[in-house]
Amino acid sequence: MTHAVLSLLKESRHPMRIDLIGVAGSGMSGLALLLLGLGHKVSGSDKATTLETERLQKLGLQFFHGHTEKEVEDCDMVIYSSAIKPGNIAYEAAYKQGIPLVRRAEALAAVMANKKGVVVCGTHGKTTTSALTAHVLRQGGLKPSHYVGAEIPILGSNAHWDTEGELFVAEGDESDGTLVNFHPQHAIVLNIEPEHLDFYDGIEAIKAVFRQLLSQTPGHWVYCAEDPVATEVCAGPQGVSYGWSRNHDFSANILTMRPDHSEFEVYQNEQLLGTATLGIPGKHNVSNALAAIALATKSGVSFEAIQHALKSFRGAKRRFEIRHSGERFTVVDDYGHHPSEIAATLATAKGLNAKRIVCLFQPHRFSRTQLLKKEFGASFGDVDELFVTDVYPASEKPLPGVSGETILEEVKLQNTHTKTGSTPTMMIARDKVGNALRPGDLLITLGAGNVHEVGRCIARDLPVLEKLCAILESHGGGVAKLYEPMNRHTTWLIGGPAQYWIEPRNEAALAEIVRYLRSASIPIRVIGRGSNLLVKDGGIRGAVIHMKGDFENVVVNGNEIIAGAGARLKKIASAARNAGLGGFEWMEGIPGNLGGAIRMNAGAMGTETFDQIVRVRFIDTDGSLKEKSLAEITHHYRSVPEFEERYVVSAVLKGSPAPQTEIDAKLAASHHKRRTSQPVGASAGCTFKNPELCGAGKLIDDLQLKGRSVGKAVVSGIHANFIVNQGGATSREVLDLVAQIKEKALEERGVTLEMEVKVLGEDQPLPL
Repeated sequence: MTHAVLSLLKESRHPMRIDLIGVAGSGMSGLALLLLGLGHKVSGSDKATTLETERLQKLGLQFFHGHTEKEVEDCDMVIYSSAIKPGNIAYEAAYKQGIPLVRRAEALAAVMANKKGVVVCGTHGKTTTSALTAHVLRQGGLKPSHYVGAEIPILGSNAHWDTEGELFVAEGDESDGTLVNFHPQHAIVLNIEPEHLDFYDGIEAIKAVFRQLLSQTPGHWVYCAEDPVATEVCAGPQGVSYGWSRNHDFSANILTMRPDHSEFEVYQNEQLLGTATLGIPGKHNVSNALAAIALATKSGVSFEAIQHALKSFRGAKRRFEIRHSGERFTVVDDYGHHPSEIAATLATAKGLNAKRIVCLFQPHRFSRTQLLKKEFGASFGDVDELFVTDVYPASEKPLPGVSGETILEEVKLQNTHTKTGSTPTMMIARDKVGNALRPGDLLITLGAGNVHEVGRCIARDLPVLEKLCAILESHGGGVAKLYEPMNRHTTWLIGGPAQYWIEPRNEAALAEIVRYLRSASIPIRVIGRGSNLLVKDGGIRGAVIHMKGDFENVVVNGNEIIAGAGARLKKIASAARNAGLGGFEWMEGIPGNLGGAIRMNAGAMGTETFDQIVRVRFIDTDGSLKEKSLAEITHHYRSVPEFEERYVVSAVLKGSPAPQTEIDAKLAASHHKRRTSQPVGASAGCTFKNPELCGAGKLIDDLQLKGRSVGKAVVSGIHANFIVNQGGATSREVLDLVAQIKEKALEERGVTLEMEVKVLGEDQPLPL
């Protein structure tokens, strides 16, 4: 029955009711386009609605969200993708009703039988070459139909049925042996390598499939003569060779390689046809273009038309697709997932002369990772820093001991100069890879799964980073990064990433940065050493500014100290001691900076920051620099509303001359008190403000909550107003513990505890 239905599809004279299970995939959506173009009534299902399924619906597709029995009702044929297995509800419904079930490649071969087919096949490079071939033939006036495995902007869609032209260019998939279903007029064989070894026993089995295809191809066999196996299989009277040597039927001599194009001479045997410019970069793409040139020339297309087509070609989605190109950063995405593809793609990236190549690779299939691990290890030689995710399984089940680490281990053995890192999930990959980028870097995401989402997300945030870097560079330097982990910058050692991390070195840079961020409506946070601060696990949206350079300066002028907002309180206390100024001893043991102390009016040993303030210099909300005296600044216990939305840059503080012995004694007393009364572990200082009745620490102690814990967050046994991170605590654990303490204080003592620690950030990470 299946053969009979396929015969009807080949004849294309009988419109049929056809359903496609898994229609959202690039291969199946292209087939749906062809079937609609042939006049069939087409339906399809998938787990999610995509832009492609929405476009198909406008062209007549009946779409089912999720697979159902209903979709196959009254169907003449059901086509299923390789991802669909027996057990699928629509598949089983069709099987029970006796509806012919046809694999995608079988249906494509039947459609191709209506025209003179050109099958583009090989281990890698099929999509770009088939797109190039279709575009060149179209520009040559031959009006080909086409079917390619990705969105090709210059072709308009991934598939098209042309009623006038007699040629049909299509990718042929060798992964499951279905290549033998095709009976094309011509074939292009790019390469034949050990691949899909979960299906094939070895290279001989793969060669047998290619040989059978060629035995069914009466026209030209265009093949890459640089590939020894392709040469072995294709050599013969029908063979048309291409490569780098003039001994081949078609050859190229590369003249220039640029980030956005390649220029080369084209020869047919010893005859120079002319110079061509290809609108995409890379030596491997010049080779792919030669295949298209050979087939087009043999089909009667003029070299002038070929030149025009190659120059206007802009490539397929996810084939060395540039996602961001700025003065300091470049982001490229590529579908490459086989070692040979990876090496060729990275060689192209190397030719762009970036300072460093940073690569994020997502392995595809456990079987491929296991069988080709040594080849993978050798393919990343051009990478300076490599990150590898977990394996994208496709339709495979996991194999014990096989993961992204399998490839990392091989890379470490074979490429000792390459820095490596594991990023199992896409969220972790986004944060680690983005944070690793430095000006001058080229980031390339590689893989056939969903790794491109990471590159897209990073590329989305890079324009702002580019601007921040430019501001810093024009004002004496500084640091700007993406996705900086805040657990590196808080005394609690807790916190997700800051979307933008900025370290300006002077007032002018800070003022311009504030003006830019406000004009771009990007939230701003300024932090010092991260004491008295809890950053949530989801990180901080917007910019976090940490002042360095001039902001760390401390200068003594008589009885006054002029200090930058980034100066450590301990440094100020030391400078005062060396100058014989008393009154600063309380600062000695506080792990914070002056800016934070002013913002919250920090204090200890009966003294507050504003007891010593003379005047404060700050950046106002409009980005202008201003200064106010103590009398002009409203301040309270642990609260200074004035600086909630303004940014302190420096301050003048007053002291009093005192004997050295007196200062040293007070410093020692401060140090001793903190060492004996406060825990040594990671904390943010006092968690709660002291209520009116008694100290918060005594209240929590009286409630017998010392030692109470949630996960790795625990109430200190030394001082009950301290919550300590025992190692790996999350903000959620801290906040849950805080909630338990507050609830017990209210229920048993009627006291409403208020947090002294500031809580910033998001519960959930920034979405990809």
